[in-house]
Amino acid sequence: MKARIWGSRGSLPVALTHRHIRAKLVAALEGAIGRNLDSSEKIAHYVDYELGFDVRSTFGGNSSCVEVEVWDPDTSNEHVLLDLGSGVRPFGNAMMARYGAGKPQTYHVFMSHLHWDHIMGFPFFTPAYIPGNRIVIHGCHDTLETALRRQQEPISFPVSFDQLGATIEFDIMKPGVPVEINGLRVTAKLQLHHGDSYGYRLEHNGRSMVYSTDSEHKLDQPEERENFVRFFRDADLVIFDAMYSLADAVSVKADWGHSSNVVGVDLCQAARAKRLCLFHHEPIFEDARIASVLAETRRYAEITGEAPLEIVSAYDGMEIDI
Repeated sequence: MKARIWGSRGSLPVALTHRHIRAKLVAALEGAIGRNLDSSEKIAHYVDYELGFDVRSTFGGNSSCVEVEVWDPDTSNEHVLLDLGSGVRPFGNAMMARYGAGKPQTYHVFMSHLHWDHIMGFPFFTPAYIPGNRIVIHGCHDTLETALRRQQEPISFPVSFDQLGATIEFDIMKPGVPVEINGLRVTAKLQLHHGDSYGYRLEHNGRSMVYSTDSEHKLDQPEERENFVRFFRDADLVIFDAMYSLADAVSVKADWGHSSNVVGVDLCQAARAKRLCLFHHEPIFEDARIASVLAETRRYAEITGEAPLEIVSAYDGMEIDI
């Protein structure tokens, strides 16, 4: 399996501004002083290997959308997605570039929940307009279809849901009851979030990953903590909502339905998960702040963990082999 991050932000999409880009340019040029960068090769090496990721690139701005490549894309016409945030637009464009309109594809979408930042990309998902394509939207909310139809009503969007050319199907899942798709096993788990959200554990050919976003973890609920430890158990990858610091999550932003990097580390260590991906970045965090959170998280894991836990921070365009 392979995970591709098409949207890593939480709450709403964000974009780099002229101020952000200027700050990156200034930092890069200041770092180049005295380095004798007098060739294209030296410049490329400096940019690729000596600048921090937060200077040379960006963690991105699209809201939640993750592709999970389960089957060989050269031989299979089926695809798996987690959530339909604004990141599904570039994903759809990539699918159109690869397959065009003449090769019908099937998209299995597993929805964590129906808040706007997780569904807002669907009206811009080009494959949904192509006859012959099939889109199966899985989730545990019985209002799946209502939510997606409502955002394309005339008062909100110029193209109605009924004008979509693809075949759209809805599959209402039950938490704890796995769905099987061509050898892929997907199990949903209820999470603490306003209106409920659901995490997903995906298992295929002995590999496993967990997608757990928009989930709050209360420090005074040890039984629920153990439930999540079991859900994360031995996962090769956990994509985890680390929107807040621990201090914010238990104080000013308690009951806001999100978690922290520290809780993600603690759960993954207890579950013996192999890799943690920090996800659903706070929209007011600039790239430097996200990079700082990643460094702090790695230090915390080194201090507290007995077994190694690899930690990365999600960015738009990231690929993670599972």
